[in-house]
Amino acid sequence: MWKQLYSQTGRMVWFILRRDRLRIPIWLLALSFLTIITASAFTDLYKSAQERQAIAETMRNPAMTAMVGPGYGLDDYTAGPMMAHQMLLFTAIVVAIMSILLVARHTRADEEEGRIELIRSLPVGKLSNASATVLVLFCINVLLALFIGFGLYSLQIESMDLEGSLLYGSALGATGIFFTAVTLLFAQLSENARGTIGLSFTVLMAAYLLRAIGDVSNEILSWFSPLGWILGTEVYVNNLWWPIILTVGASFVLVCVALYLNTIRDLDSGFLPAKPGRKHASRFLQSPFGLAFRLQRTGIISWAIGMYVLGASYGSVFGDLESFFSNNEMLTNLLTPENGLTLTEQFLSMLMSVISMICTIPALMFILKLKAEEKKSRIEHLLSRAVSRSKVIGSYLFLSMVFGLVMLFLALVGLWSAAASVMEEPISFNIMFEAAMVYLPAMWLMIGMAVLLIGLFPQFTGFIWLYLGYSFLVVYLGRLLQFPDWMGNLSPFGQIPQLPVEEMNVLKVTLLTCIAIVLMIIGFIGYRKRDITG
Repeated sequence: MWKQLYSQTGRMVWFILRRDRLRIPIWLLALSFLTIITASAFTDLYKSAQERQAIAETMRNPAMTAMVGPGYGLDDYTAGPMMAHQMLLFTAIVVAIMSILLVARHTRADEEEGRIELIRSLPVGKLSNASATVLVLFCINVLLALFIGFGLYSLQIESMDLEGSLLYGSALGATGIFFTAVTLLFAQLSENARGTIGLSFTVLMAAYLLRAIGDVSNEILSWFSPLGWILGTEVYVNNLWWPIILTVGASFVLVCVALYLNTIRDLDSGFLPAKPGRKHASRFLQSPFGLAFRLQRTGIISWAIGMYVLGASYGSVFGDLESFFSNNEMLTNLLTPENGLTLTEQFLSMLMSVISMICTIPALMFILKLKAEEKKSRIEHLLSRAVSRSKVIGSYLFLSMVFGLVMLFLALVGLWSAAASVMEEPISFNIMFEAAMVYLPAMWLMIGMAVLLIGLFPQFTGFIWLYLGYSFLVVYLGRLLQFPDWMGNLSPFGQIPQLPVEEMNVLKVTLLTCIAIVLMIIGFIGYRKRDITG
C-alpha cells in the first residue's frame, strides 16, 4: 500500500526540478548573495568599538525590538551579533515567502489547473506529487542553510565562527521547512491556490505580530510564534540549537497531518469548502468593478485587519519608546531634537516609510489580479460581452488605488489609537496623517508601473515585486548599511520627504504623481492594443 501511494515519487522530483530549473537557482543565489554581501558590509560600517556600542544603544528601544527582535550580545556588539540581530528575522521572512510560493505552485495551483488530474491518470501514487514537493523544498532549504552557513564562515570575520554561521544558515533553512509544511497543510484545507497562499501568509503575519508583541511585553508569548523560536537561537552569542530541532520537529508533524489529509480527500476538494454563491448575481456584481471587488473581497478584508493590527502593534510600544529615549543619555545626545520635535516624532518618519511599503503589497496584489485572471482565460469571457478593455483595467486600477489608500489609513488609525493610549503626551493625529499620506504618490507610482507592465509586458509583471523588495532594502536597511544616496533615489519611497522631520517638497511629490499618471495612461493604451493571452 505504501509503495502504491508513493509510486514514481522520484520522477515527480525530477519533474519539479525541471520546471523550476531557473526559479530555484535564482532564489538560492539571490538569498545567499545578499546575506553574504550584507555580512561583509557590517565590518566596514562601524570600525571602532565606540561606534558599535552607540548603534547598540539605539537597538535597545522597544520599537526596534518589535521590528527586528530582541537584541543579544548588545554589550559587545561585534559584526556577528549585529548581523544576527538586524538581518536574521527579515531574511527568515523572505525564505518563508519563497517556500510558501513554491509549495502552493506545485500543489494547489497545479490541482486547480488540472495538471494533477492529468498526472493521476498515469501510474503515479496518490501522495507522489505532495511528497515530491516536500522533498524538493526540504532539499532547497538545506542547501540554502549550507550555502549561507559556509558562505558567512568563508568571510573569516572574527565574530562569525563556524558554529554560529552554520546556525545562522540552519535558522533560515528551518524557517523555510516550517512554512513548507504549513503551506502543504493549507493546500489540503483550502479549495484553491489563492486560499492556500492567503492562509499561509496569514500565519506568517500572525507569527510576526505575535513575536513583536511578545518580545516587547511578554517573552512567553514569543514562544507561540515560529519566528520567535528562530530568534531564540541567539546566533553568534549563545548559539542555541534546540529551537532548530523544535522547528523541524513541528514541521514533520505538520507534513504527516497534511499527507494524511491528502489521502482522504477527493481531488479538487478542500476541508474548508467555499460557500455556494447566489443563484442570481446582484446588480453590483454585474459591473466590472463589482466583479473585481467580489473576487478579492476576502483578501481585502484580511489585509485590512492585518494593517490595522500592524499599526496598533507598532503604536503600542510608543509609550515605552518615549521613556526609553528620555532615560538614555547617549541616545539623547545622538538624536538631538530638531525644530522642537520629540525624538519619538523623529522616529515616526522612519516607521511610516516601512508601513507605507508594506501597505503597497496589497495594492499591487489587487491590480495584478487582472493578470492572474487573464492567465486563467477568465478575462476572455468578460471581454466577449459589451465591456471595453479600458473599463476592465480601470476597475482593477480603481480598486487598487482606493484600497491602497484604505490600507494606509487603517494602519495609521491603528498606530495613532494605540500610541495615544500609551503616551503621556500623544502625537497629534494631524502629524501622523501627514507623515503617512505623503507616501501615497510613491504607492501610486508603484501601481502605475504595474499597470504599465500589464499593458505592455505582461510576462514581466513579477518585476514589480523585485522593485518593491529593492525599495525596502535601500530605504529601510540602506540607513543601517549606509548605502550611497543614489541607490535610495532610485526608489520612489526614497524621494518622499520625511514628515515631520523634513519640510514638505511639493515639487517632488507632484512629479511622482505625474509620472504615475503617465505610466497608467501608457499601460491603458498598451492593454487596449495587445493580444489577450490565456
